[in-house]
Amino acid sequence: MTRVALAFSGGLDTTVCVPLLEEEYGYDDVIGVTVDVGQPAEEFDEAEETAEALGLEHYVVDAREEFAQLCLESVRANATYQGYPLGTALARPVIAEAILEVAEEQDCDALAHGCTGKGNDQLRFEAVWRDTDLDVYAPVRELGLTREWEQEYAAEKDLPVEGGSGGDWSIDTNIWSRSIEGDDLEDPSYVPPTDIYEWTDEPTGETEEIEIAFENGYPVAVDGEKMDPVSLVEHLNEVAGAHGVGRTDTMEDRMLGLKVRENYEHPAATTLLNAHEALEGLVLTQEERQFKIQIDNQWSQKAYEGLIDAPLVDALEGFIDETQKRVTGTVTIRFEGGQARPVARDSEYAAYSAAHASFDTETVGKIKQEDATGVAKYHGFQRRLANKAIEKIDGDETVELATDGGNDADEE
Repeated sequence: MTRVALAFSGGLDTTVCVPLLEEEYGYDDVIGVTVDVGQPAEEFDEAEETAEALGLEHYVVDAREEFAQLCLESVRANATYQGYPLGTALARPVIAEAILEVAEEQDCDALAHGCTGKGNDQLRFEAVWRDTDLDVYAPVRELGLTREWEQEYAAEKDLPVEGGSGGDWSIDTNIWSRSIEGDDLEDPSYVPPTDIYEWTDEPTGETEEIEIAFENGYPVAVDGEKMDPVSLVEHLNEVAGAHGVGRTDTMEDRMLGLKVRENYEHPAATTLLNAHEALEGLVLTQEERQFKIQIDNQWSQKAYEGLIDAPLVDALEGFIDETQKRVTGTVTIRFEGGQARPVARDSEYAAYSAAHASFDTETVGKIKQEDATGVAKYHGFQRRLANKAIEKIDGDETVELATDGGNDADEE
């Protein structure tokens, strides 16, 4: 008997994939795998109901802890893509690995997903799966299916897709972010209604301050209360979301080169990234901060591509691990007007001396204000020499042009 494990959500795409894998690909048995990375409970209910109606063998895997830990790893790398925190991109490899484990346990011959040929997720799933000897199928992409065709096919086969086909928007949710796309949102000139948001309220004039504690770059506590990664993220989503923190409306460049309009909510991610960067600013040297920008950008790019296990990432994390040894301390965040703004930070490893930086001190140890005079004299020295040389060249050209012009006039 041939078996294929399908990444299953219970929506239209994955529901039509079940009979297609049997009819078009010739598989005797299809099993569905749903992976929990923090979706709403109703999504699991929908998947269970749809699977039962299809007579589909269905597995649910809880990967919230693994995913939350990866999200906190992304904080250490200040991971964003084109200005927004990575969410879906981080979740897909975790989901793919969980599905692969079930497929191997259930002696499957192949893996399948319901992604189209236009998005990023097909690449992220298959980057994990193609490391194995199992066959990989993408019926929606390979058969060139459109949503209209799928709906007609589902009606013809009497497939249970009512629960997954309603609503105006295409929404993907995990504990780190919530993405909203599709329908009118595909028009960049369209102003989204506020009801697309569920995690974030409209900002008010109210403010609130919280203190986030970090150890080795990892957030570990809020207002003195230690929390595991899942609880910490869920707590900050609620607190920051109540102040309207973490909305992004962006034109995103996908891996295939397509430009798409995306809307995101990410209150906890925004809060933790802002706090972490503030603490790094206190404890890291100027050179470390400048170089880490390059490291963080490379880490973020590989994460966006779903290649978080690439050898390059291991090398990048060597630098990140070394710098994060001193990223221990606290940051006070003020929620105000839809922003999560660092207003205080403290660490025993600060690369900072208030006495040396203060305008109210004349001499600290062996350093005096007047010591900066020599530095000031040399600062910009080459620039001054170069500018004089340029002025000389410009002056010579002016003289030459004036002479040439005079000769031409004489000849005329």
